[in-house]
Amino acid sequence: MRRYLAPLVVGILGCAVLIQLGLWQLDRRDWKEGLLAEIVEGINAPPVPLPDQIDPSMKYLPVMVSGTTTGAEIDVLSHTREQGAGYQIVSRFITDDGRAILVDRGFVPQQMRRVERPPVRLQITGNLHWPQDASASTPAPNLDENIWFARDVEQMAATLDTLPVLVVASFVQGDNQGARPIPVAVEGIPNNHLSYAIQWFLIAATWAVMTLALIWRIRQRKY
Repeated sequence: MRRYLAPLVVGILGCAVLIQLGLWQLDRRDWKEGLLAEIVEGINAPPVPLPDQIDPSMKYLPVMVSGTTTGAEIDVLSHTREQGAGYQIVSRFITDDGRAILVDRGFVPQQMRRVERPPVRLQITGNLHWPQDASASTPAPNLDENIWFARDVEQMAATLDTLPVLVVASFVQGDNQGARPIPVAVEGIPNNHLSYAIQWFLIAATWAVMTLALIWRIRQRKY
């Protein structure tokens, strides 16, 4: 019996730790789902006028803003399921109270990228946003062609000489010049905790099978 004791203890302890990690991931999944629900509720809340003081803690705040585009814009490479490749148009926007901000007006298909979009007055309902689109493999923007591969609020603001404030439009009154708004949504926020939990449970099952196999081999040994 002593021959079985060490592998049995290791097997039980290993399975207990792995199962606990899986249960922890399930708890994390529940926490993330609650957080996403809060974000969705915030995104869909009644919009308010653009605050006087704005900072990233206001991410997703629904706002209303009126003003005029200047014709200056940044074209961010994008795509939609319906229209394929294209660009998100981020325009320099002067609010009625004189502030220069960024407005993500939405998506245009590739053939409309070079269509002229002169200054136009718009009333926009949308959300404040500080997207984190870039990854370590994202190329730097092609400033000569005005093609960007990710939205970077600080860098876009410096390029268009605006405050580091981005409003992502969900509804536009006025001539949006062919751009179709893509409202802020939670689909891009990862919630992979269930798959992580399944992985831990599978590892625990594998650990248990290996433990039983080891005990069986020990039993087959001759004294």
